[in-house]
Amino acid sequence: MENRPTPKIYTRTGDAGETGLFDGTRVSKADPRVEAYGDVDELASLVGVAGSHLQGGELADLVLRLQRDLFALGSQLADPRHRIAARVEKVALGPDDVVRLEEWIDRLESKLPLLRRFILGGGSQAGALLHLSRAVCRRAERRMVALGPDALDDVLLIYINRLSDLLFVMARTANRAAGVSEIEW
Repeated sequence: MENRPTPKIYTRTGDAGETGLFDGTRVSKADPRVEAYGDVDELASLVGVAGSHLQGGELADLVLRLQRDLFALGSQLADPRHRIAARVEKVALGPDDVVRLEEWIDRLESKLPLLRRFILGGGSQAGALLHLSRAVCRRAERRMVALGPDALDDVLLIYINRLSDLLFVMARTANRAAGVSEIEW
């Protein structure tokens, strides 16, 4: 048996309130870029919580794929020189990923009643958490926009914008599957 040192989860490199970006730059943990990818990380976790309340099926499969996409998005946000996506395939999000989200939205929405009014977030546990995920997604989007037009690839903003629409439709789908009526505003 090989005697290898056990890696530690703590590095102590962030003890002074700084963190490292993918290009090696050290920045404050309050840096706008860190705030943006922190919100994306929060979103990925919240989507996972919502998924834990699903009983398998299509929505659960979508949740897993979305969590992977969100890790890719966060990685790209942590890369101010835009180099990681070219080196690491699973980090690349592009126009095809936006089309994939639109196809999922269309497929799910085709099974739902038409919206005639705004609806209040809530419903089943999964539905309510997906509605909350949509709100966190919008916050992440605002943080990304605040970075400025040259800070990230345009497709990332399009992706996050479309994702909030998908999360809304997923929430409606989860509530319908649970037999919970939507409350109109």
